[in-house]
Amino acid sequence: MRGGLGFLTEVAPLAFHTTLTSAGDALIALSGELDLSGAAPLDEEIDRLAAEDGVRRVVLDLRGLEFMDSSGLRLVALAERRLTAADRELVLVRGPEAVQRVFAITRMEDHLTFVDEPGAHDGEGAPA
Repeated sequence: MRGGLGFLTEVAPLAFHTTLTSAGDALIALSGELDLSGAAPLDEEIDRLAAEDGVRRVVLDLRGLEFMDSSGLRLVALAERRLTAADRELVLVRGPEAVQRVFAITRMEDHLTFVDEPGAHDGEGAPA
């Protein structure tokens, strides 16, 4: 639950759906909130993709997130390390302002690859 001024609003728990492409991309579309309570299942999915043959890039689509805290930031940072060690790439599709603010204030946006749309990346380390 999130809210200000004493008002509580219900926020959906984390949900995600993974789609594999013939080009070797695994697109994980996220929705709800990425916090401590939802991080473990997503972490397991990223581990599975890091070990799966044929996956060369994992794309986390943050557009459907309503909230992300430091647990979500930690998950993304560690996922980037694990995927790099497995010779895979992590690309993030920019989320709503509240989500992007977490990356901005921690300066992680300077160290991660962000694109505006899934598939908007040339695979050579720079946005297309």
